[in-house]
Amino acid sequence: MWLIFMSKYRDRLRIIADILIAADGRARKTKIMYGANLSHSLLEKYLDETIMIGFLRADGNEYEVTERGKVFLEKYMEFSAKFSSIRKELNGLRFEREILEEMCRIPSCSNLKSDFCSAKHNKSK
Repeated sequence: MWLIFMSKYRDRLRIIADILIAADGRARKTKIMYGANLSHSLLEKYLDETIMIGFLRADGNEYEVTERGKVFLEKYMEFSAKFSSIRKELNGLRFEREILEEMCRIPSCSNLKSDFCSAKHNKSK
C-alpha cells in the first residue's frame, strides 16, 4: 500500500485521496482509518463526504471505491506529480535567489582585504 504525501498537515483533497488509496477497492473502516492515518472522528466525517460525492459506496460493513472515485484518484495522482515537480523547481529557484542575494551583500572589512577597506578606515581616523 502506498500512502502519499505524509506531511504535518494534509488538505481535504489529500485526505480524500488517502482514503481511496487505503480502501484499495474494498475495505472496512478500520483498514481505511489506519491506512489513511485518520482519527475515528475525521474518518467518519470524510467517509460520509466521500459517499455523498460518489467516490465510495457502502456495502454492509465494507466500503468500495466507485468508478468515479477511481477517476478522481487517477486525476489527483497526476495533479500531485505535477505539483511536486513544480515545488522542486521553486525550491531550486529559491536556492538560486539566495546565491544571488549573497553575491549582492556588501562584505565586512574583516573579510575583505582590499584598498577599499584601508581607505575607509583611514578616512575615519
